[in-house]
Amino acid sequence: MTDRPVLHAASGMVRDATGGPAAMPALAIRDLTRRLGRKTVLDHVDLDVAPGEFLALLGPSGCGKTTLLRLIAGLDGADDGRIRIAGRPVDHDGRLLVPAEARGVGMVFQSYALWPQMTVAENVAFALKRARRGPAETAARVAAALDTVGLTEHADTMPDRLSGGQRQRVALARVLAAAPALVLMDEPLANLDPHLRRGIGDEIRRLHDATGAATVYVTHDQTEAMTLADRIAVMDRGRIAQVAAPADLYDQPADTATARFVGQGAVVSAMVLRGEIAGRVPVRIGGGDAIIRAAPGTLAGPAQIVLRPEALVPAPAGTTGSLPAFVSRRTFEGGGHLLRLAAPWAGEPLLMRTGRHAPDTGETIGVLIRDGWVLPRA
Repeated sequence: MTDRPVLHAASGMVRDATGGPAAMPALAIRDLTRRLGRKTVLDHVDLDVAPGEFLALLGPSGCGKTTLLRLIAGLDGADDGRIRIAGRPVDHDGRLLVPAEARGVGMVFQSYALWPQMTVAENVAFALKRARRGPAETAARVAAALDTVGLTEHADTMPDRLSGGQRQRVALARVLAAAPALVLMDEPLANLDPHLRRGIGDEIRRLHDATGAATVYVTHDQTEAMTLADRIAVMDRGRIAQVAAPADLYDQPADTATARFVGQGAVVSAMVLRGEIAGRVPVRIGGGDAIIRAAPGTLAGPAQIVLRPEALVPAPAGTTGSLPAFVSRRTFEGGGHLLRLAAPWAGEPLLMRTGRHAPDTGETIGVLIRDGWVLPRA
């Protein structure tokens, strides 16, 4: 098994297993800045995407993720910074060196962006014809792409006769037929009904694995990002707050914004009682103690800790080692319940995930802390 490129946490750049530079990235972004009037939409962004990697740009509306995607695609220009695609400079300090149509990038839009006057097959063939592919090659690529997404029987159908899921498959087929080395997706599932989102998401990942194209996928839905991506770049107010594999992002968020945005985490003040040993530290929260995870080198002193819903366990009020909390809301989740708790020692609402038998709204309970994470000190 070969070593896959990994993230160098300080820079957001891809490194090999020894910490040295990995093979040439499919996409390399350095110090990228974009301003609109007095507002800085992107603020000195650094990011690498490895060949064949599926990277999600995750963040709330207005954080800059779609602007970043547009700069990569060449639909907009940066004010400062540099973009390289497969080693080729395409944008350098505000100069568009390569126009959008010459970047070799495939794009899947939220709105599908299909030509209404063209059949499904004609939509898929459009970019190939503009690239002056021969008729035989174009026909073969279109047929293969439609077969891959299961739309062969709809080749002569007009887009307005298709469902939303089928239209998104046409958009995917159009990218497949062009076979770009880099694929950009701007919230491609946003306009689909909830029951279609999972199926089309699975198909997007399957097609990515089959083609090997590096993919940058914009979403505000953390479930999509966690399910589909190899790594996730969390964006906050125009900056990349953290880039990590989904499990690492969930278990070890780098700051309070990431901790709260990903995984329904609550951030609570605590006192670390002793420095880190074997990745864990004792902490005092309110009047109770717990042992939780921490980064190497974490020292004793005041800290912020992340508590996830599954790390909290209900107990009868007054149980030794527990902290008091009031159940303000109970929501059924199928296999169990999600409790919303009010606790004076927490400083903000807590969420607790339980089994089928759970305390009722209005009850005062004890909370046992089974796990947590000490946020790195700024």
